[in-house]
Amino acid sequence: MLMLLLLQVTGSQSMMNPAGPATRRISTLGWIVFLTFLIITFIMWIIIFWIGIRRRGTLDKHDSLESEGGQNWILAGGLLVPLAVLTVLFILNLDVLSTFPMRGKDPPPAIVVVGHQWWWEVRYVSGPVDTHFTTADEIHIPINHMVDIELLSADVIHSFWVPRLHGKEDLIPGQPNMIRIRADRPGVYRGQCAEFCGAQHAHMGLLVIAQEPAAYNAWLAHERQPASEPTTPDAKEGEQVFLSGACALCHAVRGTPAGGDVAPDLTHIASRKSLGADTLVNDTANLEAWITHAQSLKPGVAMPDLTEFNGTQLRDLVAYLQQLH
Repeated sequence: MLMLLLLQVTGSQSMMNPAGPATRRISTLGWIVFLTFLIITFIMWIIIFWIGIRRRGTLDKHDSLESEGGQNWILAGGLLVPLAVLTVLFILNLDVLSTFPMRGKDPPPAIVVVGHQWWWEVRYVSGPVDTHFTTADEIHIPINHMVDIELLSADVIHSFWVPRLHGKEDLIPGQPNMIRIRADRPGVYRGQCAEFCGAQHAHMGLLVIAQEPAAYNAWLAHERQPASEPTTPDAKEGEQVFLSGACALCHAVRGTPAGGDVAPDLTHIASRKSLGADTLVNDTANLEAWITHAQSLKPGVAMPDLTEFNGTQLRDLVAYLQQLH
């Protein structure tokens, strides 16, 4: 039990290991609730132990069944104490909630996150329209800056949760929500959909990558650029495979005729750490497997198995995708 608690406190997805001001307040409240629970439990066990060992007379002499008593214990233990504890915790909870942004009182969002079954569409919408771009499953932010994110859903209810940076916020169809996150130090913070949304709910992860401002600005400038031109013969052939096949019907690659908008934008897919919403590491073997047998790796996902490619076409297609940095 103690080991499980330590893993929760120090783990990469634990709110008890905060990396931002929002989670720091939530973590403090969590510790207060946890310690209050332990104290009350300890007191209850003392009372139960005392009741179990106290002298209660003999079978020859005992109180009448009609004798009264114990009402004060019921009033105090069953009403007054729980009411006082829950009232204090409720007030503390309201105080934490009051520090979070509310819709309509804050500046326009810098990022829009759209939940899909089962991946995250990430749109960077700050600045002039011609500088906006879309990526997937990874959110880059500068450290020590508040970042406003608008949350939308394309299908069912999802929940955006990066435990070390903020609490949960639901993505509800037709109801935009807002969340404000900040990271105090560089790092990769894993998040997860926290609302059951279908068969692959458990494989709907995301990464928040917090960077120094200079590194973030460099990443931002690079992401705004169109896809790089293929330079090797394999990659050039792979581009033709991509554009002439089913890939371009669903995916977009900026700077090419591929303009699909029902699946993740692949303009800079090679720079991402994972595939399938943090289901697989982004490497050659997993990319080949995902293209040809996505349904085996993530059953029910919208990505079909593409088994029509021969070995050479698959190799060229992977070569093309891996040069899309």
